Amino acid sequence: MPRRRAALAAAAALACALTSPRAQDSTFAPGLDTLRVQPSAVSAEAVRLFGDAPTFDIDVANFAAADRVAYFIARFQGEARERFAAMLRRGGRYEPMIRGKLRAAKLPEDLTYLALIESGYEPDAYSRAAAVGIWQLMSGTARDAGLRVDWWVDERRDPVRATDGATRVLRWLGEQFGSMYLAAAAYNGGAGRVSRALTRYADRLDGRTGDSAFFALAATDYLRAETRDYVPKLIAAALVAKDPVRYGFDRTVDAPLAYDSVRAPGALPLLFAAKAAQVPLDTIRSLNNAILRGITPPRASSWLRVPVGTARSVDSAIGASSAAARAAGKRVELAHGGTIAAVAARFGLSSRQLIWYNPSWKRARPGTKVSAGEAVFVPNAAALAGARDVPDPAIERYPHAKARRATHVVREGETLATIAGRYGTSVKALKRLNGLHGDTIHPGEVLVIRGRKG
Repeated sequence: MPRRRAALAAAAALACALTSPRAQDSTFAPGLDTLRVQPSAVSAEAVRLFGDAPTFDIDVANFAAADRVAYFIARFQGEARERFAAMLRRGGRYEPMIRGKLRAAKLPEDLTYLALIESGYEPDAYSRAAAVGIWQLMSGTARDAGLRVDWWVDERRDPVRATDGATRVLRWLGEQFGSMYLAAAAYNGGAGRVSRALTRYADRLDGRTGDSAFFALAATDYLRAETRDYVPKLIAAALVAKDPVRYGFDRTVDAPLAYDSVRAPGALPLLFAAKAAQVPLDTIRSLNNAILRGITPPRASSWLRVPVGTARSVDSAIGASSAAARAAGKRVELAHGGTIAAVAARFGLSSRQLIWYNPSWKRARPGTKVSAGEAVFVPNAAALAGARDVPDPAIERYPHAKARRATHVVREGETLATIAGRYGTSVKALKRLNGLHGDTIHPGEVLVIRGRKG
C-alpha cells in the first residue's frame, strides 16, 4: 500500500494550502453559437490550473485526506495512469468552456471534474444504460434540461450544449439539497435515493449538513457503492488535475475548443462545409458532434460550427451554390417493392445506411417489406461521408444492460399524474421510487421514473 499512503500524505499536505479560486478569462461571442478563447486567457488558465498553489472552489480542504480520496489518487497514478493522462490532455480542450458556463450559472467551476470522472471528457462516451456524452446524460433528462435529442441530432454528444444541460441539472440539484456534494451524489445515484437517505439516516448525521452530510451518508450502505465513491473520486480528480506534476503527470493539454458559426440550410452535407472551409471532414464533424447523419437537420436552417476564420468562406459557398449542388440525396418513389435490404441494394447502400435517412423505418429490420409506390430518401456520397453509426438516441436502455435510473426534471405546471401518464407508469410507483408521502412536487425537482431499486 505504499502508493496509497503516499497519495494520502500528498493530499493531506496539499489540503492545508488551499484557498479560494482566482477568476478565469475566456471570451464568448454574445448572441451567436461562437466560441473563441483568447491566447492570453489560455496562458492564464495554465497558470491557474498548474501553479504552485492550486486553488479550489469545492470543499477539497476538509476532505482531501479521506481514505477513499487517497485510494483514487493511487489508482489514477497506478493501474489507470495511461487512461487518466489521456483524460487530462483532453480536458484542456473543454475545461475553459465548461468553467465559463459553470461560472455563468453561479456554480463551482471545479465541477468540471464531474465530466472528467463521468466520461474522461469524451464526447462520444456512452454507458450500457444509454447515458451519452461528456456529462453522461440520459435522453429523458437531457430533453428536460432543454437539449435536442432525436433521430437527426443528439446534443448530449455536443460538449457545449451538453454542458448547458448539465449545469441546469446541477443547479436544480444544488438548490434542492443545499450542497454541491449531495447534488453530485444525486446526479449519479438519483435525487430520490439521496433524499430518502437523508431522511432515513437523519439520526446518524449528528447535526452535519451540506457537504459533510454526504460523507456521513457514504458511511452507510444505503447509497450504492458507485455513488458513495463519486465525491471522493471527484476530489481526487480535482487534486491531480490541478497539480499534475506533483502526482507524476505532465502538463501537456489539448488546445482549447474554439469555433465560429454560420447559418446553414436544412440537410446540408457536412462534407460541403468541409470543402468550403478547406479543412478535413473530421474537423467539421468534431465541431458538430451532435449531428448524427452527416447532414444538418432537415426542414429548417440551423447553426453550423466551422473553424475560426472560415465562416465567411463557408457562408459565401452556401450562398453561391444551387440547391442541387449542396443536396444530400434525392427522394425516390419505388417502382418495385421488396425488403428494405433489397431496396438498399438497388441503390448501392446497406440497409443501415438507407434507414439512417428514413427514420420511419428506424425500428424496422432489413427483411421488412416495403411497397411499390412508397417514397424513399436515398442519400448521396456527400451525406454518407459524414454520417455516424450510432444507436437510436431515444433508447433509454441498451438491450441486456443493467440500467441506470431514468429521471425527469419537474417543469412548471406538472403534477405527479401528468408525469406518470407521460412515462406510462403510475402515481403510486413514482411516490414509491422517490420516497414521496404526499402529492406535492416542485419545478426543478429531479424525480426517478424507473430503474433498479437501490
